[in-house]
This record gives sequence, C-alpha cells and structure tokens, in this order.
Amino acid sequence: MTPIKDQTDYRVLVIEDNIGDLILIKDYLTEQIEAPHIQTAKNFKEAANFFSTHHHFDIILLDLSLPDKSGRELLTSILTICGETPVIVLTGFSDMEFSIQSISLGVSDYLLKNDLNASSLYKSILYCLERKKRVNELKESEKRYSELFRLNPQPIWIFDLETFQFTQVNHAAVELYGYSVEEFLQMTVFDLRLEEDNRSLRKSLEENTENNQTVHRKSKHFTKSGQLLDVEIQATFIVINDKKYRMVIITDVTEKNRVEQQITKAIIKTQENERYEIGAELHDNVCQILASTHISLGVLSKSVNECGMQLFQQCREYINLATQEIRNLSHRLAPAFFNDSTLEEAFDILLRNCNIENKYKVCLFFDPAIEKLDINRDLQLNVYRILQEQLRNILKYAQCKTIEVDLIISNNKLKMRVADDGVGFDVNAVKGGIGMSNMRRRTELFQGNFVIYSTPGHGCELIIEIPLKYENLVLKTVDGWLQYH
Repeated sequence: MTPIKDQTDYRVLVIEDNIGDLILIKDYLTEQIEAPHIQTAKNFKEAANFFSTHHHFDIILLDLSLPDKSGRELLTSILTICGETPVIVLTGFSDMEFSIQSISLGVSDYLLKNDLNASSLYKSILYCLERKKRVNELKESEKRYSELFRLNPQPIWIFDLETFQFTQVNHAAVELYGYSVEEFLQMTVFDLRLEEDNRSLRKSLEENTENNQTVHRKSKHFTKSGQLLDVEIQATFIVINDKKYRMVIITDVTEKNRVEQQITKAIIKTQENERYEIGAELHDNVCQILASTHISLGVLSKSVNECGMQLFQQCREYINLATQEIRNLSHRLAPAFFNDSTLEEAFDILLRNCNIENKYKVCLFFDPAIEKLDINRDLQLNVYRILQEQLRNILKYAQCKTIEVDLIISNNKLKMRVADDGVGFDVNAVKGGIGMSNMRRRTELFQGNFVIYSTPGHGCELIIEIPLKYENLVLKTVDGWLQYH
C-alpha cells in the first residue's frame, strides 16, 4: 500500500552547495510531501537575493559550510534576513555546544546529515512550523504579558531560585495539576516530582544558576490526584524587579507517549508472534524431517559396506548436530513460557543454553513471590528478551568467569539485575548499540528505569526496575488491540 503523502503546499528554500546532499534532501522532501515548492541556493549571496526580492518561504534548510560564509557568521546572517521563517540546520559535524548555541540564537532545529532520513526531516519541518505558529501567537500578545501568562494554553510557572517555591502559576497549570493558585504558592518544584528525581534536579538548578540559556528536558510530575504525567519542560531565567527567577513551560506528552507505546507494543507483539511461528515450524516440521532421515539412515546401515561406514556415521552425527542446533534456535525464537512453562523455567533454560560448555559459573536467584503475581505475558517476554540480549553481550564481550542473574520483587517493582565479573568498559565512552537501545526501549515501554554500571576491569552490572502497576498485571483485548487495565 502506497503511503499517503502530505498535500500541503510547502515552500522550501534549501541552501546547500553540495550537489549530492542537495539531491538527497530533495528526495527526502518528495518522499513525504506530494509537491513541495523547492528553491535552491548554493551560497549566501544567492540566498540573500531571494529575500531581497520578497520571496516567501515556509521553511529554510541550511548547510553551515558555504563558499562565501560558514559557521556562526552564516547562521547569524541568515537569521537576520529570513525574518520569522524557521531555519533547520543540516550539518555533517556533530558539535553539541554549537548546536545548543544555534538553538539559543534562533535556529528551529539542528540535524546531523549522517542521521537524516525522510521521516526525521519531515517531522522536524512539521514541529518547526507548529512551533513557529505558537511563537507567533505569543508575539502577537507580547505587550500584554500578564494576560499571556495567565491564559497561555500551555502550563507555565515561575519559581524562586533560592527557596524553589512557586511565585506565579497560570490557569493551564492549575487545570493540569489540579492544585489551586493558593495551593501552588505554598509548594516548591520538588513537591511535584518523583522523590528519586529531586536530587538530580536540585543539583542541576545549583549548577546552572549562572547559565542563561533555555533548558529542555523530559520529566515526570505528579498531579494532586496522584496521576503521573510525562512532561517536556522548557525552562529559562527571567528577571523580575532585579531578581532572577526561573520560568518553566510544560508540555503534557502523557497521551502522546501512551499512544506511541501502544504502537510499539503492538509492533513488538507482532514480531514475537512471527518469531514463535518460525520457531514452532522449525521444531515441529524441520526437526521431524531430520528425525525421519535419521531413522531411514538407520534402516540403511546394514547395506553400507565397511569402507563407507565411517562416512555414513559422520552423516548421522551431522543430522544429530543439525537437529540440536535447530531445537536451540527454535527455543531462542519461541521462549518456553509462551506455552505452559514459567518465566523461571525459561530463564533457567536460557542460562543453560548459554553455558553448554560450562565455561561460566552461573548464579540465578528467582524471587518466589514473582510466581504468585499475575504478571502479563508481554512484560514477562520483554524481561526475557532483555536478559537474552544482555547475555549475548556478555558472551561476546565480557571475557568473564561468573554471571549473576537476580529477579526480585522490591518496593512494588520488578527488579532484574544481570552482572558479570568481566573486563568491563567505560559507560561514558561507549555509545549504546542497537542491542542496548532495544533493552532500554523495552524497559521504558513499561515505565521502567534502565541503568548500566561498568568501569574497565570491574565487570558490568545491568539493572532494570519496572513498577508493578495494575496494567502490568492483567491483560485484556479490546477490538483486536492490546489494552492494559
């Protein structure tokens, strides 16, 4: 089925001197947009001519290295002449400090060419245009700041940097969090957050007191009723009556994250079902064919002369080996607890299969309390896959002698610890690969925390903690979609 393209009449200026990159950018745009109007400029002078002749653009895609200007000079020049048109920087250089500076100067987004694809570019354009719309709305009522603050559709508050107490909150914050203005003014920013997050927040506030740049981060907040919200915050410093305060704009992304997680869960479930079908087919069909072949060879054994017996026996051994390998593969694709076995038995089989040659001392502790809980199969399967992925990392990289796996219930959380005494690595220096990303994503699907502790020469310890909320205990199906209640 051909994906439906965006029919909006976008006017795009691409400022790029590299022909190859220009062609690629055009391809990305036309992959997502039906008929974008694309103008190109290969240097700053050509770009300036467009604006001097009153051309209007919805978005500007800017390469930072042009023949006549580059870097900060190019950026400030473009921002000066483009007015309110959003500028997305496309660069081949990963410079975090400069990217942050670019955002503070007025750039709408900063994308690396190596990480660019049609979807990410299209999403960035949509977000920038939506952001521009919001900014214009704010500018239109800038002269009436008090009304803007009070009636802004996004929750906003201001707090004192010395006491961390709220000094102003708008109507949207009252609606979202459920506290009255009077209640808010008796609270501090720490009263809305998880206890374990407050230490890092306090440290961040203390370290960034002199930093006037806007801060963007994700967080979790509690409402008055106890509901946990996923929020994105945008914080900056403001001065009121010669005193410095912190102003925070909050975006509630709880529903957005919930929908994304449901989609991801559905994708993972589909993948797991496909794995299960393949594993079952290998086990029930291919293994049976090999078994029949083995029996047939046994019938033929009396017909084999002495000279060919050695080769005949070798063939039988190869069939045995292939059968065992296929069985191992089918068990990895379709964990045993998909049928009637327990999660503990699946863990035990997985660990034994990883230690066939008895090279490692394997220690498994499985909390008996786990079997008393009705933990849904999706959560069990994701925990199993996380262990499977980490064991793969250990066998490939750790060079260890001991592997420890603990699965326990603690403080109403399912906690898994996977540790080894191998060579370890520098967590800050090593970029997470696909396997690490998948483990983190599987953990976050269930609102869990994922942490890796390791230093060179001191092994590695992986810890995940997943809250045992009711949605992780009972699984229902509604109209073909997985629903957790």
